[in-house]
Amino acid sequence: MSIGAAIDRLEGAEKVTGQARYTADIPMKGVLHAVIVGSTRPHARIASIDVEAAQAAPGVIRVFTHLNTPKFGEISGLPLGQDLLPLQGDLVLYEGQPIALVVARSLETAMEAARLVKPVYREQPFETDFSTGLDRAETRPMIFFWESDSHVGDTTATWRDSEVRLKQTYRTADRHHCTLEPSATLAVWRRGKLALFDSVQGVIDARTVIAKAMRLDPGQVRVKNDFVGGGFGCKGWVWPHQLLAAMAARELGRPVKLVLTRAQTFTSHGYQPASIQTLAISARKDGQLTGIRHDSFLAGSYVGNHIEGVGIGTRSLYACSSISTTHRLVRVHRGDPTPMRAPLEGIGLVAAEIAMDELAYELRMDPLALRLRNYAEVDPSDGKPFSSKKLRECYEQGAARFGWSRRSFEPRSMRDGRDLVGYGMATALFSAFRVPSRARVSIDTQGVVLVETSTQEIGTGARTVLPQIAAEVLGIPVERVRLTWGDTDLPPAPMTAGSVTTGSAGSAVYDGALKLKQKLAAAGAKSPADYAKVLRGSNVEKLTADGVFDPPAESPKALFSFGAIFAEVRIDERIPIPRVSRIVGVYSAGRIINPKTARSQMIGGLTWGIGQALLEHSAMDHRLGRFLSKNLAGYLVPVNADVGQIDVAFIEEPDLEVNPVGARGIGELGAIGVGAAIANAVFHATGVRVRELPIRPEMLM
Repeated sequence: MSIGAAIDRLEGAEKVTGQARYTADIPMKGVLHAVIVGSTRPHARIASIDVEAAQAAPGVIRVFTHLNTPKFGEISGLPLGQDLLPLQGDLVLYEGQPIALVVARSLETAMEAARLVKPVYREQPFETDFSTGLDRAETRPMIFFWESDSHVGDTTATWRDSEVRLKQTYRTADRHHCTLEPSATLAVWRRGKLALFDSVQGVIDARTVIAKAMRLDPGQVRVKNDFVGGGFGCKGWVWPHQLLAAMAARELGRPVKLVLTRAQTFTSHGYQPASIQTLAISARKDGQLTGIRHDSFLAGSYVGNHIEGVGIGTRSLYACSSISTTHRLVRVHRGDPTPMRAPLEGIGLVAAEIAMDELAYELRMDPLALRLRNYAEVDPSDGKPFSSKKLRECYEQGAARFGWSRRSFEPRSMRDGRDLVGYGMATALFSAFRVPSRARVSIDTQGVVLVETSTQEIGTGARTVLPQIAAEVLGIPVERVRLTWGDTDLPPAPMTAGSVTTGSAGSAVYDGALKLKQKLAAAGAKSPADYAKVLRGSNVEKLTADGVFDPPAESPKALFSFGAIFAEVRIDERIPIPRVSRIVGVYSAGRIINPKTARSQMIGGLTWGIGQALLEHSAMDHRLGRFLSKNLAGYLVPVNADVGQIDVAFIEEPDLEVNPVGARGIGELGAIGVGAAIANAVFHATGVRVRELPIRPEMLM
């Protein structure tokens, strides 16, 4: 059996030996190097821009500005990352916005010439602190395919008539993706066609935008990548650097490589926006929720319309007859935000799950018991039954593995020497998305199976999991399956985002392998041992089947993945720096195709949650309108010393309502609920309730 087997990553050897080729590593004869010159002002008009010295520098081929850059085709909305196209006018709306592109024979020459570009700005008033602009917040009607605001029941009446009320405001910080591989694009223009080797999470989506921007037919554009060194959302949409590389390659008739600097990754392809969220929860004295109101303000931008749907998960989290959620966008002079692992619930459940912990203490009730008291058997937002939900089992197994019963109720009541010890828990929930997908599955006369699909390899395990699915259906060892991926010339598959790859691309592979198996049986194969013999006997070099996954737009069931997170923190009483000593995460995510890669995903997600809870905060200098530390020295992410013992388990149940493979996504799920669980553990340890992440030592003094 291949499905369910803990198979090592098939691309692991390539990665650890340096053979895996990332976009910036691709050699190309005659390649030119491009460097973006970013604005140093958050809001201005470019009065003039002197490029004479830069253009005269030895090795410089051309300097593009808004004065000589061709006009891009009209395009707006997703999958374009921001509506303001690069180098199309003199208006500057965020610090770091491209104001010039230097193209030279070497990277060093381009970097030096970029320093010689001298703009003169007519500065305009700017605002980068969204928290001061709540009075000018606006409503966006939709967040992706959800309505921005939702109302079930009457939260005003339940608040008025409730026995117990809790109302508090919670804040989360601006965060950045910080991928190991900065975004990189290599553009090649030949004979009226454009080839892009691009570090993207969606080659099909990138082709759509770039073709429109370059006024080309999609058939004239090919986008490829072999490996993506982390994406986490920032490489999901198409951003200015990709359009500039494509434009320069066409204008100069030479291959052009553009790799963002680490500092540019903080301004050039989105970030997770800060939030201010107010939770008003009403309940009976026995703990039964009667009303939940979740109102959110999010940082936005003047160059796009992204708004985080932080209240969307709250709509389906607990059994409650009255639930209201609202979202308001506050535009500031920054680049447009974008999804970041984990969007939506990853931010919203910070507020919702800390609020539930606060309510538990208001009621003098165990936080786990309160959640079980309000366990939802159907989605409270629309009454649909869940397709599969083993959250109760997650709670029970997680509590047992963690030792939740050893927890004393009173805050500041557990200690180990100088350390205050705290236990906290939270719920994880993430929508189970599904997207149309295609795959081609073929077998040759040697019995080797080839799976072809355009999905991307971004480190999540797809390179291993998709061959496992084909091997399982065909009844052959996974070693006999090859995978070709990351190319728009292959059958289309969705962007690698929203935890859709295994369920959607995997279902297309499943369908293709099933059809191929039927063809082989029709040709006379009675077992997998006959496959190659049947082909040779039929004088056929290759047998192929096309796999299709076309899910309906609506499901009669509510589709979600779930989890229960338990965290232990230790805090030195004299030096109050919270440290996570251990975390237990137990998850209900349908069928687990590969326990090893799945566990790896959850460990990564839990580590992200530690970063959200204790470290990650991109400070903004509001006097200059710029992020203060655009590097990994000033923006802290978890390292090995920050991560204690991690225990991950799954409660499996194939969910065939979601897809034929029975698997729901897990890539985002592991990062959800962790920040709240840690914050709740900090309260239990210290008695200090912190409602803002990340938690800093001074908050506990």
